[in-house]
Amino acid sequence: MNDKQKITKKPRFTLQAQISLDNFRHRLSHLDALPQLTLLGLISGVIAAIVIVLFRLAVEFPLNFFLEGGSENFEGLAVQWRFLLPIIGAVILIGITSFFKPEHRQISVGHVIERLNNHQGQLPIQNWLLQFFGGVTTLLTGQSMGREGPAVHLGAGIASQLGQWMKLPNNSLRTLVGCGVASAIAASFNTPMAGVIFAMEVVLMEYTIAGFVPVMMASVTGAMVAQFVFGSEAVFAITSMKINTLKELPIIIIAGLFVALFAATIIRTQLWFNDKQHWPMPIRFLIAGTTTGAIAVFLPQILGVGYDTIESAILGEIGFEILIAILFAKILATAISTGFGLPGGIIGPMLFVGGILGGILGFLANLFFPETSASSSFYVLLGMAAMMAAVINAPLAALITVLELTYNPHIIFPTMLIIVIAVVATRQLFNCQGIFIAQLEANGYKATGGPVQQALIRVGVRSVMDINFKNCPTELSAARIRAILSQRPTWLTLENNEQEKTLLAAADISAYLDTLELEEGEAEQEIINLLKAPCRKWQMKPINQQSNLYEARKYLQEDKADALYVERQASHFLSPVLGIITMDKIDSYYS
Repeated sequence: MNDKQKITKKPRFTLQAQISLDNFRHRLSHLDALPQLTLLGLISGVIAAIVIVLFRLAVEFPLNFFLEGGSENFEGLAVQWRFLLPIIGAVILIGITSFFKPEHRQISVGHVIERLNNHQGQLPIQNWLLQFFGGVTTLLTGQSMGREGPAVHLGAGIASQLGQWMKLPNNSLRTLVGCGVASAIAASFNTPMAGVIFAMEVVLMEYTIAGFVPVMMASVTGAMVAQFVFGSEAVFAITSMKINTLKELPIIIIAGLFVALFAATIIRTQLWFNDKQHWPMPIRFLIAGTTTGAIAVFLPQILGVGYDTIESAILGEIGFEILIAILFAKILATAISTGFGLPGGIIGPMLFVGGILGGILGFLANLFFPETSASSSFYVLLGMAAMMAAVINAPLAALITVLELTYNPHIIFPTMLIIVIAVVATRQLFNCQGIFIAQLEANGYKATGGPVQQALIRVGVRSVMDINFKNCPTELSAARIRAILSQRPTWLTLENNEQEKTLLAAADISAYLDTLELEEGEAEQEIINLLKAPCRKWQMKPINQQSNLYEARKYLQEDKADALYVERQASHFLSPVLGIITMDKIDSYYS
């Protein structure tokens, strides 16, 4: 092949690649781009799962090496290390966090929800890096926090970065973030069903077929990758527990009310500490680390995720008085750590607190109602599900999480009952929102949008833009204008400068030409300035092709533009103008 052939073939290949990618993006802007989204769900699921596997290994490998008896056996540490380890972790976190600007210190589940609703799912890489290294440090040093908060952020962030790198439409970026969350939850806990439900119920806050299928694909992929590395065993492999008699139903209802009381206490306590976010970060972190260390001197069970303590409670190996002490100590340590902004999660601690509370309630039920033969171990599982559901306002995600953590189908009916009681009582009796939304609103962020916003953000501008237009110079001969109008365009666009264009309705220009009295032959020479034509002139401003209809509607309202032209990113081969968007077009779509 000679040089000339090389030169001619490379641009053709590049052009074809750009056209293919452009068509892929265009298809993703539609509401029903199921095959394309499913493919992206697979890709993002694999990448997110690999990140979570690396995150888990970065935590579990050192802990397994330094802790005798496993990665959660903080109880085996000497007393001085129980006190010092959380403080050392706080100092390291201060050093890590100091490298990042204040705007890049927003992390965990709340950050993902806020960016999804207010920034079209575009998660900054700086926050992601802080979450990874900060989360590893938090878990390695035994802070009273879980790994699901970092996992959600890491999965969502890596999926968002993939979408931004590919310059995908923002409406599809939203689904991609959900895929990353589902894969992360599945890979972190070996709970693929819970990953799907958590992504849809807590993060995306919607259920659609176009969203479900890609998220399911990502979650299954995440679970497969994690099982390949860590195995497929359940966290709590206990299958014999079940409700003994229907006489236990009133006890379960009462237990749900107690869970709601403690859930409301946890939410309000954490929000109280959250109000102190204006305190200097080093002071907040040191207070949290010192408090955790001081409590751990006497109750080391509060350190770390605490699944070993939950299993001990299920097996009845912890005394009643110790359960009560652990309950209040864990609530305080978790509330101060999460409220003061340490980079960790709250779901794991809520499973812990719910399990301990359930063990206490089960012991009391068996004491006062011996005829029911109530098992405190059974109530540990019920408490876990109810507390998670009440605190984060995610009843279905909590139900599926406990089901997958235990592989015990016998608990479905009583778990559903206690979840309903706990969630309703937390919302209605104690007037508490889910912790993620409550904390975002307390920090001044808008957490959710209305139904119009939810409908418009699912559709890209490219899917409804009007492509029946013709670009024209400002001045043209009458004959040239008639030739353009003969192609029956809806609009004519006039270029004023690089950023502003004027839009004219083709029908108005046609009517204007009909009013002109031009002698035969004169039409060829007559030059007409279209900007001076007596018709409505729409002032247009550009909007990026990645934008969704909600962004377009917002731009039209705030920028006082009459219309928008959808602008393609710089390309050597393709036209920069893709189509026209007007408010009428958006309203007609929503209607």
